[in-house]
Amino acid sequence: MPTGARRMPDPSPRAEDDELLARCQRLLDYRFRQPSLLRAALTHASGADHRLASNERLEFLGDAILGAIVCSWLYEAYPDWHEGALTRVKSVVVSRRTCARVARRLRLQDYLVLGKGLGPAAQTPESVLAAVFEALIGALYLDGGMAAARAFIERHLRPELEAAALDQAGENHKSSLQQAAQRQFGETPTYLLLDEQGPDHSKSFKVAAQIGPRRYAPAWGPNKKDAEQRAARNALSELAGNPPPFPAD
Repeated sequence: MPTGARRMPDPSPRAEDDELLARCQRLLDYRFRQPSLLRAALTHASGADHRLASNERLEFLGDAILGAIVCSWLYEAYPDWHEGALTRVKSVVVSRRTCARVARRLRLQDYLVLGKGLGPAAQTPESVLAAVFEALIGALYLDGGMAAARAFIERHLRPELEAAALDQAGENHKSSLQQAAQRQFGETPTYLLLDEQGPDHSKSFKVAAQIGPRRYAPAWGPNKKDAEQRAARNALSELAGNPPPFPAD
């Protein structure tokens, strides 16, 4: 895996550039028909020869596509919600913070073309990470149509949408899991912090619920509270014989 984003100037040889794009496509589980679109999506203005060679136009397009797909999901999934509730959930899911968190989880910072002034990949600003995530959606749309963009968003943002919707609905999965665990096993669930990623101001936490000796599928969250709620939801699903709704990987 790459150890950090490329820094400009000092352009990489063509072979190195092609290998970087190939690694990124394997990460995304998508092969671009036009690799130049992926290259553009990964190029920040600070690392581009000129502004039109950066990811800014793709970010503009991807932002609109992301908003349309999330709005469509919400409209279809919650027919009884009024416009205000739909808007609140949408604003969380398409926010810069959420997009940046998912981008960092994917380690997109390792593939960025950045100017020297932005520092090492580990310190890539939230705004830059959110921009590359949206630009990538735009590139996928242009290369593979709405189906490719939707599949990517579905894979990486569906858990965020469902978590935001649960918060809006006020459901407490930890309480439900505690009741189920005591009823079925005479045990109280515990929550294990398995991992955390990102800088202090924008961390993500990986938590798993455990009942007795059995540990259930872990989940990521933007804070420990949300991660525990998602982990509890995973455990409830597994107890019911269903797949966990918040996959951790």
